[in-house]
Amino acid sequence: MAAMAPGGSGSGGGGVNPFLSDSDEDDDEVAATEERRAGLRLGSGSGLDPGSADSLSPQDPVALGSSARPGLPGEASAAAVALGGCGETPARLSIDAIAAQLLRDQYLLTALELHTELLESGRELPRLRDYFSNPGNFERQSGTPPGMGAPGVPGAAGVGGAGGREPSTTSGGGQLNRAGSISTLDSLDFARYSDDGNRETDERVAVLEFELRKAKETIQALRANLTKAAEHEVPLQERKNYKSSPEIQEPIKPLEKRALNFLVNEFLLKNNYKLTSITFSDENDDQDFELWDDVGLNIPKPPDLLQLYRDFGNHQVTGKDLVDVASGVEEDELEALTPVLGSLPPSLETPQTVENSLLVQKLEDKISLLNSEKWSLMEQIRRLESEMDFFKNEHFTIPVVCDSVQPSLDHKDSEDSGQNPVINSSDRQKDQDIHLSKSDEVDSTIPKENFPNSVPRREKEEMPSSSPSSKNIVHFDKPNRKLSPAFHQALLSFCRMSADSRLGSEVSRIADSEKSVMLMLGRCLPHIVPNVLLAKREELIPLILCTACLHPEPKERDQLLHILFNLIKRPDDEQRQMILTGCVAFARHVGPTRVEAELLPQCWEQINHKYPERRLLVAESCGALAPYLPKEIRSSLVLSMLQQMLMEDKADLVREAVIKSLGIIMGYIDDPDKYQQGFELLLSALGDPSERVVSATHQVFLPAYAAWTTELGNLQSHLIPTLLNKIEKLLREGEHGLDEHKLHMYLSALQSLIPSLFALVLQNAPFSSKAKLHGEVPQIEVTRFPRPMSPLQDVSTIIGSREQLAVLLQLYDYQLEHEGTTGWETLLWVVNQLLPQLIEIVGKINVTSTACVHEFSRFFWRLCRTFGKIFTNTKVKPQFQEILRLSEENIDSSAGNGVLTKATVPIYATGVLTCYIQEEDRKLLVGFLEDVMTLLSLSHAPLDSLKASFVELGANPAYHELLLTVLWYGVVHTSALVRCTAARMFELLVKGVNETLVAQRVVPALITLSSDPEISVRIATIPAFGTIMETVIQRELLERVKMQLASFLEDPQYQDQYSLHTEIIKTFGRVGPNAEPRFRDEFVIPHLHKLALVNNLQIVDSKRLDIATHLFEAYSALSCCFISEDLMVNHFLPGLRCLRTDMEHLSPEHEVILSSMIKECEQKVENKTVQEPQGLSSMRENVVYPFQPMCLRYLKNAWCMISTQH
Repeated sequence: MAAMAPGGSGSGGGGVNPFLSDSDEDDDEVAATEERRAGLRLGSGSGLDPGSADSLSPQDPVALGSSARPGLPGEASAAAVALGGCGETPARLSIDAIAAQLLRDQYLLTALELHTELLESGRELPRLRDYFSNPGNFERQSGTPPGMGAPGVPGAAGVGGAGGREPSTTSGGGQLNRAGSISTLDSLDFARYSDDGNRETDERVAVLEFELRKAKETIQALRANLTKAAEHEVPLQERKNYKSSPEIQEPIKPLEKRALNFLVNEFLLKNNYKLTSITFSDENDDQDFELWDDVGLNIPKPPDLLQLYRDFGNHQVTGKDLVDVASGVEEDELEALTPVLGSLPPSLETPQTVENSLLVQKLEDKISLLNSEKWSLMEQIRRLESEMDFFKNEHFTIPVVCDSVQPSLDHKDSEDSGQNPVINSSDRQKDQDIHLSKSDEVDSTIPKENFPNSVPRREKEEMPSSSPSSKNIVHFDKPNRKLSPAFHQALLSFCRMSADSRLGSEVSRIADSEKSVMLMLGRCLPHIVPNVLLAKREELIPLILCTACLHPEPKERDQLLHILFNLIKRPDDEQRQMILTGCVAFARHVGPTRVEAELLPQCWEQINHKYPERRLLVAESCGALAPYLPKEIRSSLVLSMLQQMLMEDKADLVREAVIKSLGIIMGYIDDPDKYQQGFELLLSALGDPSERVVSATHQVFLPAYAAWTTELGNLQSHLIPTLLNKIEKLLREGEHGLDEHKLHMYLSALQSLIPSLFALVLQNAPFSSKAKLHGEVPQIEVTRFPRPMSPLQDVSTIIGSREQLAVLLQLYDYQLEHEGTTGWETLLWVVNQLLPQLIEIVGKINVTSTACVHEFSRFFWRLCRTFGKIFTNTKVKPQFQEILRLSEENIDSSAGNGVLTKATVPIYATGVLTCYIQEEDRKLLVGFLEDVMTLLSLSHAPLDSLKASFVELGANPAYHELLLTVLWYGVVHTSALVRCTAARMFELLVKGVNETLVAQRVVPALITLSSDPEISVRIATIPAFGTIMETVIQRELLERVKMQLASFLEDPQYQDQYSLHTEIIKTFGRVGPNAEPRFRDEFVIPHLHKLALVNNLQIVDSKRLDIATHLFEAYSALSCCFISEDLMVNHFLPGLRCLRTDMEHLSPEHEVILSSMIKECEQKVENKTVQEPQGLSSMRENVVYPFQPMCLRYLKNAWCMISTQH
């Protein structure tokens, strides 16, 4: 359709007709060009002259007046012809120009008849089609005389101007003011329908239907354009396949591939191959198999595969499909065909069906004859090649030029073929040099590179050969018949052998050398792999790798390796291991150059693959191939690839594999400039959010990097000091909030470096030169070293062997015990720099941070166990003891007390003194804890450091007896302060101790302390008794505890003990919700009620408010428990009312919350009473369920109250 242009002279409602463009010259030229192309296609190769005088005007460029260009001789414009211009012989008008003139003059019936005839002949004009498909052109046609302009068509009057331009003229009134392609309701004249609403509705429907039809036509046109573009798009990989496999005539187009995929999937579904269909759909996940329109735009759906197969024999194969450049057609033969093709009738309007059929039949016969000759010659070439290979492999001593043997060979081959062709060596060379990548070849053409003797002529002439008689040639019996060779050939054609296809061509050739086998595998494997089940494709890995190793063509090798890495869509662990094993075998066989050139590009292509399994394969390949790559590539390209994947990949498994491969790279890298980059990667890996990645870092990356750092001499000069400095910076910046995650990250890295540091100390010791393996090697104790996280952290692995390590350890202990550390620089650095800095850092840690204390304790424990007992006793312990200065002289010393309250105490006790468990070591630990407890108690210092020690040691049941020994020392101590400290320490120990020890050691000690003369000691035992109530289930123990607490509450001597009442209330609030229910109901809640009543009588407001506040917290905790109705009515509610009485005077904000709690409790009791039927024998207690809403409201109100206060 011609493009619409707004315009047109005049006014009065004359619209722009969409069927006539501003320039008929452009429009006619386009139409004529299309017709001329159609004519050329119909007459291609037939010798038709598009410019002949007898041809139809669409095929005659001179006759196409609408396409004439000014200035060219012999051409005239359509405008000049229309006006009857003189001076030259008028050129013939094009059909499109005639149709335009008929529409202008309103000869609509003539135009319709012309349109019908053109439609029947298959040459539809867009102008006429669009005009007659628009109902708007026929709404008001009556009364318009010819030549005055039709509605919507500019009049023909005044037509002129160069180039055939047709200016629009203004028609009379009553024309429809709209464009045909943009119809709107506003463009209709509804005035004439004012008396008939139905006609108005019909007009709206007609307009809407027309707009719908035009929109569909526009969509179809766009689809046609897109389809045409898609047909010409060939993917890069398809072009590679086409170049590397010349047997394939031309590459498959994306549109063809999608159509075939759709038909194959449809066939599978129709025949109940559902699983195969699902697999096929997964492998083509970019295509929707439920919608044919997804295949292509404006493409009709073909019949199914079965129908196509059945209908295949009914089609004739055109000459284009059979002519082969290697068939030996000479130029004179092609020239002889020209008159035959040129004798076709020039006018396509004249039916020439019979002559065309005869011509086609004649051409097909000629093609068949040429194909027969081609196959004969190719068979002869194959025989000659096999003989040449035989001569080459046998290495005969008589050098004979291959051309000298040619006549006899040609004679024999001609007898076998029945064609008797004469082919000399130059012709054969010429045939072999033919470029076989043209699109006119059939699939069975043999590529040049597939010939075994595709070598330069000079090399051929130098090959050793012999006479034919010396070769074992296979002879076949010849029949004593007089049949013609052509008859024999035709007779053998009934054997149903197929050599015209790619597979047939491969089957017809038997590989007779290693090179031929490799070439054949390279051609066939790309077609075999897609047809193998996904679950069994790993069986192809050996075949693909061997072919890729030995194939002579780089492009084929690249394609095979591409197939290897894309063999399985989402390879699992076992399949990836198989592929990696194959890649390593390939690398060992081909060497570093080919690994870099062929394997690494495959990894690089899939570094951002959408499936994590494929990216995982890339990450693992980088590590597996590292030993076989050039060192420059290891430290540049591969390192960059892994760094990119570590920073960008979101899959934990992929990053874990990247870390392991980085560790392998660090074991082979030798470029010192990459040290800093490796350190940055190490920090990134340690800070990874995934535990898998961090674990892999400690197991692989960090030990490998430490080994390289040791070789560079940077372990003691850079790596360890840098990590220590980062820890110190964290502690300085974390005064208001320590980043424990980063502290753990750096400290765990230091801990993983201890084996490497100790190996460095041994290797640089003064006795290292004396460590020789001779005689009996001493055994290393199993518990000598801590269990390593990975083999790379095993000191024996770092040293080289367990025997070598045993010899070094023997010399190491002797050196430390008898000769000291003089001249031992690496060990002196540990003693004089590392240990003091670590102890200083420990002193800055917040002792209440359990995680930090635990981390540093484990670090010192591993350090001392790795460096040995002698080193610990002579180097580590003295430095700690010097800092702590445990003696009664330092009781009043602020410096001494300051150190004892820091984390140095628990870390020394749990990290250093627990390394060895001999009796003397245990005694030293007990003595240290006793001294610390005594000094802290006597100096009235905080007990946090002692509590941290008990918590850390109490986590290990092996130290429970030891801790009870320390506490018993406190129980019998002469100082009440020490006894009070011991009573408070029991609370920490009870939770982890088994009930037997509690009954035998803990409860007796607490009962002893509960009868202590000092009231403060007795009060200090209450939290421990409460913890026993919370954790122990033995009824006897609970009764003993209950009796002891009852004595505190009911003994008159404690009635005015404000501190004792406060401690009991706090203990009840803490353990009440978790205590045994009977104990809670019979003991805790009633005594809280009594304490609330007593508190109402307290005259000291500060004490009364303090106890009321603790009671409020206890009642709030107990309100979420199951409480019986009787208990609720008799004790819980009365206690709350007493507490409200206190809060009314002392804390009105608490009184509001208490009133709400009381109201809700009363409502619960009332509801329960109403719901229970009278006279019901209750075998269970009436239970008031937990007051969860009350607890939530309490917390909300408490938060609001706290916010208001602040």
